[in-house]
Amino acid sequence: MRELRDCAELALTELVTNVVRHVPDRHCELLILRRPQGLRVEIADRCPRLPREGDGEELAEGGRGLLIVAAVSDRWGVDPRPDGSGKTAWFECDAKESGPTRSG
Repeated sequence: MRELRDCAELALTELVTNVVRHVPDRHCELLILRRPQGLRVEIADRCPRLPREGDGEELAEGGRGLLIVAAVSDRWGVDPRPDGSGKTAWFECDAKESGPTRSG
């Protein structure tokens, strides 16, 4: 799954940066799942505050992390814990089928 490496690294970096910047204790749990169709990455923390997508304003200091995650992954989301004690941000990247190429 080398073709997923760059996108997964970038999305993971953005989600961990959100933890460092916005979670008071800066602690998180990372889960990376390899699936037949690709990769799923989950970052769980104990902060109930949900992240928000920025407006993409060019000169803004922040707010583009989730826009980047959305751009480089096939799916992403944030799931609050039912007891309100935190959340899990996640993304999925699908492996692209590399079947035989045709010429002509």
